[in-house]
Amino acid sequence: MRTPHTLPVPVINLFFVVGVMSAVAFRALIIIQHLMPTLFRPVWYAGIFGYILFFAYRFAITRKRRQAIAQFKLIEKIETNVCLGAEDREVVVYLLSSLVKSRENLNYLIIFLLSILAVAVDLALVLSGR
Repeated sequence: MRTPHTLPVPVINLFFVVGVMSAVAFRALIIIQHLMPTLFRPVWYAGIFGYILFFAYRFAITRKRRQAIAQFKLIEKIETNVCLGAEDREVVVYLLSSLVKSRENLNYLIIFLLSILAVAVDLALVLSGR
């Protein structure tokens, strides 16, 4: 395995947008069932398709990180206080850069806020008789 590298920022942002749009689609379902039930299934499929893409991407990123850690034996080297070589340092830089560039936390925050909003809107619609 050659030294891994992070993906370009536009690719990272694209998958972030796909993940957020899927989250929006799923949270919108609770409202759509009240206001436009005929759109329920198309929005559900859009959410599913988006999540398939998003989670396949997240799976690949996590697998790439784990493989780099295992192949370069980074945990063992750090635990035994072995001096990291130039290639090892490149892998550590990749891992740290990958974590820093990730939009993971923002994605979680958006999903959290959209979930609260969806529940609030649903309760308002139910209580208003819709």
